[in-house]
Amino acid sequence: MGTGDEVPTGEERLAALGRFIREQRGITSLSLRRLSELAGVSNPYLSQIERGLRRPSAQILQQLARGLRISAETLYVQAGILDDRPPGDDLDRRILADPHLSEEQRQALVAVYWTFRHERTGASALDEAGVAGDVTER
Repeated sequence: MGTGDEVPTGEERLAALGRFIREQRGITSLSLRRLSELAGVSNPYLSQIERGLRRPSAQILQQLARGLRISAETLYVQAGILDDRPPGDDLDRRILADPHLSEEQRQALVAVYWTFRHERTGASALDEAGVAGDVTER
């Protein structure tokens, strides 16, 4: 993908998602086995996801996000379930990077924010993707 304007194929997106999960696992110093335990998925299934051989459901992505201690939305974007938001709309990233809050506080703030956004707009990209409940059920 040369220009950056090209849309990745399904296989490319799955491979990129797998690499991203593996990188996040490395950052958090989790073994494949430990993340599979934390996420409640089998070790072979997680290995297949990381190698880009399986397309995980939104529910599995949420479970993996919990295990990795990142927002589920981050994985939804990586998987192509949600479109990445414009650069100016980075509130999630700013909250998740705040060193003055605990991980639980950061996750709760993001969940509350998206709950309020959902209530205010009545419909969101999460609704369309069928994952609205996943974001608020942290």
